[in-house]
Amino acid sequence: MSLDSHIQRIDALAERARILPVITIEREQDILPMADALAAGGITVLEVTLRTPLGLTAIRTLAAQRPQLCVGAGTVLDPQTFRQAEEAGAQFIVTPGCTEELLQHALSRPVPLLPGVATASEIMAAYRHGLRRFKLFPAKVCGGVEALKAFAGPFPEVRFCPTGGVGPDNLNDYYRLDNVMCVGGTWMLPKAAVASGDWATVERLSREALALLESH
Repeated sequence: MSLDSHIQRIDALAERARILPVITIEREQDILPMADALAAGGITVLEVTLRTPLGLTAIRTLAAQRPQLCVGAGTVLDPQTFRQAEEAGAQFIVTPGCTEELLQHALSRPVPLLPGVATASEIMAAYRHGLRRFKLFPAKVCGGVEALKAFAGPFPEVRFCPTGGVGPDNLNDYYRLDNVMCVGGTWMLPKAAVASGDWATVERLSREALALLESH
């Protein structure tokens, strides 16, 4: 895939997503109802992390049974996991950081990569490969809104999806920045609601989160 096509596909995903939920599946029976609740609330681009053994299962299930959703794999750490996620049906790949090995592999694959960065040096390491779209992680820890404002100067072509410490209270502080294309978070998936199967709460929180952006 050409770099221009890579950037265009990430931009299209971000425009559709606006808010990218970071999903960790603990129980197989949660896969479909969780995705359905998010979609009912208006969130249809999902990052399913590979932090549990059920991550790839969730991606396969959603790819087969919810093709109208755009499902990607998160917490991809190496080329082998990248390949496994791609084979499972992931439509995009998200990483918490980036290595030269992973960047080289991603550039040869048709599935677009959104690599994680936290510093200017990490941005530059991926920038030299032609990448211009990144996940800022962990956003709050590495400077949040002020870091993004600072990055805008030396990297005017770069746009970010800040993730980590993003929630309703600061959502629009991030989203109003010109170099933010979407935001990632988990607040629409509170642990208590997921544990009890309270999907109505997940749907409500998803709808409320998007409504905050509509008011921006």
